[in-house]
Amino acid sequence: MAAKNKTAETNQSVLDFINSFVDKEEKKQDCFQLIELMRAWSGYEPKMWGPSIIGFGSYHYKYATGHEGDAPLLGFSPRKAAFSLYVIAQGNDNNEFLDQLGNYKMGKACIYFKKLNQLNLAVLENLCKSTIQYLKELEGRSGCQGMG
Repeated sequence: MAAKNKTAETNQSVLDFINSFVDKEEKKQDCFQLIELMRAWSGYEPKMWGPSIIGFGSYHYKYATGHEGDAPLLGFSPRKAAFSLYVIAQGNDNNEFLDQLGNYKMGKACIYFKKLNQLNLAVLENLCKSTIQYLKELEGRSGCQGMG
């Protein structure tokens, strides 16, 4: 039996999640601004993925090992210490965007930042749109190697 993905789309309310999980007003406002930006950039409505990721759109991935599933094209989570931004920042010529993004730290699968006003939003838009294009191109090929 194949392992079930922990991060699957749910029916949980994005608004309820933000209001119950995010305790600082400034961070809530950053969440709402990010939602509006990602909605505009992606053309997708926000959905909860797992217990704490707000995602936009989805794509299907399949690894050489046979593991496959679905993941959001773009997403973020307002974690306690910092926001986690789920975009493809490596492997698709985004280094020029990262050099101009602002105050962030790079994780294995995400970008961490504390406040939205510390990021260059024009650069973030390019990074998000590049991520969507990259993932849709990969999904169109057999054997998509996604973020999931």
